[in-house]
Amino acid sequence: MKLYSSLTQTVEEFKPLKKDTVSLYVCGITPEGPAHLGHAFTNVIFDVLARYLSYQGFDINYTQNVTDIDDDILRKAKEEHQDWQKLGQFWTDKFLNDLESLNILVPTHYVKATDSIKKIIEIVSDLVKKGFAYEKSGNVYFAVKKFKTYGQLSKYTKKQMLLLSKERGADPNDANKKDPLDFILWQKAKLGEPSWESPWGKGRPGWHIECSAMINTYLGEQIDIHGGGRDLIYPHHESEIAQSESFTGKKPFVGYWLHIGMVMYEGEKMAKSLGNLVMVSELAKRYSANTIRWLLLAHHYRRPWEFEYAEIEEAAERVLSIQKFLAADNHTKLDNQKMKNFAEIMDDDLNTPKVLDLVLSFLGNQENKETVKQILAILGFDFSS
Repeated sequence: MKLYSSLTQTVEEFKPLKKDTVSLYVCGITPEGPAHLGHAFTNVIFDVLARYLSYQGFDINYTQNVTDIDDDILRKAKEEHQDWQKLGQFWTDKFLNDLESLNILVPTHYVKATDSIKKIIEIVSDLVKKGFAYEKSGNVYFAVKKFKTYGQLSKYTKKQMLLLSKERGADPNDANKKDPLDFILWQKAKLGEPSWESPWGKGRPGWHIECSAMINTYLGEQIDIHGGGRDLIYPHHESEIAQSESFTGKKPFVGYWLHIGMVMYEGEKMAKSLGNLVMVSELAKRYSANTIRWLLLAHHYRRPWEFEYAEIEEAAERVLSIQKFLAADNHTKLDNQKMKNFAEIMDDDLNTPKVLDLVLSFLGNQENKETVKQILAILGFDFSS
């Protein structure tokens, strides 16, 4: 199998750290609102990857996080006069229901950031001790100049990184920082906000350190695949590399970085700030899980694409034609050569659009019924009812 690595920007042969096991981590949600089609695209892609690797004989240790303590959650809870924990749990449950409605398997470990506070404090303490981090006024920052390859994943210039970090919630003008690019590992408690005891006083974790802690706990010091949306490359994943490799001393932290293309709507990336969201729960009122999954897998995971209702209508027609094909009262044998063709396409950087075309090409011959059923099952479709 070959996969595109965002780090090397090349398609590489996939070689896991252990012969029969794959460790996979995917950045999950900040639960302060409903799941949209961009969330669904990321989760369906990694669901298919996990299913396919299982089909190929690997044991999958798949961990996904829930960022249940975050500036956005606290802001939303304050706006709605709600308890931040209840708000987070409400939207986490809604999100899991949306995933289940799309026949997405729950990861091996589904972990809240607040369950990893002890590990977070352990890692931050170690980074301070080693000189990779420093404390100032109750905050702890990672010193990027101490990590010589900072920027290796994103390939951005310092100027670009400063612009993006400001865009994505950091404060380059923070007077406590030694360098504007330094990022926060632990932040001092603010009045009325949740906090935990630490060596630097009461506070809560920064965004990036949460994922490093959860990966270290549930998957180990080095992992095979780390995934997430393309918008997480900088600063989130760039910072994860710096803090994780500084903590463990082991490189590379991740074997293969897989990043999912952005889903667009009305000419812009789907975003809460723009309000151009297509909600999974709303689509599910009109279209089946198989139709939504077909729509998503008709796009290569690395490429951005624009949602259009005409395309999901087309997906619905494709799914209906498959339902009719599979409804025929006959029993056929699995075609091993056709399954081999399927595997060759999947092994070419998870080319799901080409696999769907392959499936459609089989519909003209009822002898292909068992083969079509097998391929669709591996892709996570459910035509049982």
